[in-house]
Amino acid sequence: MAQKGVKLDREAICCSICLDLLKDPVTVPCGHSYCMNCIKNHWDKEDEKTIYSCPQCRQTYATRPVLGKNTVLADLVEELKKTGLQAAPADHCYAGPEDVACDVCTGRKLKACKSCLQCLASYCENHLQPHIESPAFEKHKLVEPSKKLQENVCSRHDEVMKIFCLTDKKSICYLCLMDEHKGHDTVSAAAERTKRHREIKVSRQNIQQRIQDREKDVKLLQQKVEAISGSADEAVDHSEKIFTELIGLMEKSRSDVKQQVRSLQKTEEGEVRELQEKLEQEITELKGKDAELEKLSHTEDHNQFLHDYPSLSPLSESTHSSSIDIRSLRYFEDVTAAVSAIRDKLQDVLREKWTNISQTVTEEDVLLSEPEPKTRAEFLKYSCDITLHPNTAHKWLLLSKRNRKATLMFKKQSYANHPDRFIDYWQVLSKESLTGRCYWEVKWRGGVYVAVAYKNISRAESSIECVFGHNDKSWALDCDNSSYNFWYNNVKTHASGPLSSRFGVYLDHSAGTLSFYNITDTMTLLHRFRTKFTEPLYAGLGFYYPGDNAEFCKLK
Repeated sequence: MAQKGVKLDREAICCSICLDLLKDPVTVPCGHSYCMNCIKNHWDKEDEKTIYSCPQCRQTYATRPVLGKNTVLADLVEELKKTGLQAAPADHCYAGPEDVACDVCTGRKLKACKSCLQCLASYCENHLQPHIESPAFEKHKLVEPSKKLQENVCSRHDEVMKIFCLTDKKSICYLCLMDEHKGHDTVSAAAERTKRHREIKVSRQNIQQRIQDREKDVKLLQQKVEAISGSADEAVDHSEKIFTELIGLMEKSRSDVKQQVRSLQKTEEGEVRELQEKLEQEITELKGKDAELEKLSHTEDHNQFLHDYPSLSPLSESTHSSSIDIRSLRYFEDVTAAVSAIRDKLQDVLREKWTNISQTVTEEDVLLSEPEPKTRAEFLKYSCDITLHPNTAHKWLLLSKRNRKATLMFKKQSYANHPDRFIDYWQVLSKESLTGRCYWEVKWRGGVYVAVAYKNISRAESSIECVFGHNDKSWALDCDNSSYNFWYNNVKTHASGPLSSRFGVYLDHSAGTLSFYNITDTMTLLHRFRTKFTEPLYAGLGFYYPGDNAEFCKLK
């Protein structure tokens, strides 16, 4: 009964406005009591209504009641303060179904503000004080309130699990270490958590870098869509103006050009937007994965961390965005020039020039062109016989009898000086120039560059500008026994996938595509460069260390 009386006293001296002990208590005519300042502030807000009410029972008064200090309540508050009693906590301080409750509180429990991994108990602010103030609890580990504390206790020995068994991949206690896990490879849970936390940090860095890369790719793709659209719009507008002047005579030609340009625009934008959607989807997935890892990295309970860590889903394969480049799409200017010429020469010249227009549009990769081969048999239709030119070979490169194979030696060969020879880098170019559609295969060992280059690539300079792929005159696949990368204009694109000792190279000069393949029945694409080649190309080989070699294969 005494306890019930104390509870009544607490409620009686609590202000229903500020929810704290009454300060300068006053009682309004209806009998309810408040802090002097609380009820004054409440009625100050009602001044403009000229009607005053009690916050609890809502009784109204036509005139503002005169307030006098309730000395009985004031004395009671002072007495209760001396006994150490405080006002009852507000409802929001009590633990609900979803909250972690204080394990010490009796009756209606308060919310826990911390959990102790040593005591395996949770505490509200009041019952947490010994852990904060007493030296005896100095080494206790306090974490955010958790309902899973009992998962830290060994179900067999009823001991706190502070060891992680690497052999069985589970948390154990010291007694387990002396029993069924004796002789196993073990570490402290804290040490294992630190190791896994470092792995999370590295994973997050990789994810964030991929997010940045994908966001950059999305922006580039958007710019490409705008460039395609702008170029197409310019071509259509100019063509419309010219064909309008010729009225009926040029009506059919105008319609054909417009249809081809718009068809190209739709095709190109569709491909770009499809890749853009994939990249945006990957960005969303990466951000979600990053948030998941970040949340796990903030888990302070080692065992909970290690329990949740294996359940993380692996990252999906990265979307290959190839070499996204934004270049000036000027394909339609040829169409415009040809149409202008047709306007000047009228119908007789139209037949001849319209043939030129159709050929120009068809040759550009912007418009519908022949599809790229899919199977090796289809690629072999475009196979070409490539040999190496001795006059371009670095003096440390030994060429085979038929000039198909090059090997980097430990000493110089007896080559005469020649202006086409590579002086400072171990490289060589082919005799044959490459235009149209060409396919060849290269077998390699060690570390090599498989490349194509313009004839005017630098030869004698010691600058990196001479290296295949490190300038705007060459494109290269850089491969060794552990990885491969693609280079153009000193920009590297890392590639992933199975390594092969034999690569296929497909060039469509007029379409502006250079593709590298792993050779299988279906041909696995490794990377594709897209550009506009302005000169004939030459196949090239480059090497890392003495003993490395590569050979242009004889195709049947």
